[in-house]
Amino acid sequence: MDAQPEFGRILIKLSGEALMGNQGFGITPEMINYVAEEIAKVARLNVEISVVVGGGNIFRGVAGSSAGMDRTSADNMGMLATVINSLALCDALEKCDIPTRVQSAIPMDRVAEPFIRRKAIRHLEKGRVVIFAAGTGNPYFTTDTAAVLRAHETRAAILFKATQVDGVYNKDPMVHEDAVMFDELSYMRVIEKQLHVMDMTAISLAMEHDLPLQVFDLHQTDNIFKAVTGQDIGTRIYNK
Repeated sequence: MDAQPEFGRILIKLSGEALMGNQGFGITPEMINYVAEEIAKVARLNVEISVVVGGGNIFRGVAGSSAGMDRTSADNMGMLATVINSLALCDALEKCDIPTRVQSAIPMDRVAEPFIRRKAIRHLEKGRVVIFAAGTGNPYFTTDTAAVLRAHETRAAILFKATQVDGVYNKDPMVHEDAVMFDELSYMRVIEKQLHVMDMTAISLAMEHDLPLQVFDLHQTDNIFKAVTGQDIGTRIYNK
């Protein structure tokens, strides 16, 4: 693979569910090693990479609150779940010989650095992958919103959402056989059609700051590499 990267600095958003593999919860070693190697392929192109990973494989705050738990407590638990995932991904990346740092929005200096924007950018400039853990550090905000926020703060050229589906559809492809995938979309159309790409706070923030977003299937080998090198995969969302 001798393709050249289209972007110098990127942020990759991973769902916590992506780390489960075939089991119903937690982290599957095979899956997290696969994800780490997919990211490592791009890091070896000298692309500056940051990552935000969700926590839904361990605990989802919205689900906790709907079951009767206080929303703030539930979201705090969800943010801690992202720290577990981030530490696991850091370990897997280091085993691929990719220098990695975890920065947490919730202070816990025994296991992760605090999030400091200038320090994060310095890590990126030195070729280290930076994993942003604990979301925004605040309840009521998703890790999608955290990913958009961190992408802006670190001046990433694009946000890649590596997910469970191969792009954005006009309706649920798991339910409707006639669902059609979009090659590209405007942020305004995503909002108007209420398409389930990210939560509306994240979409609005990305639109306001003109941050391109690309959605594609994480489970197809080399898809992150293909996206970074400008190959036509998934759905690209931007301000038209």
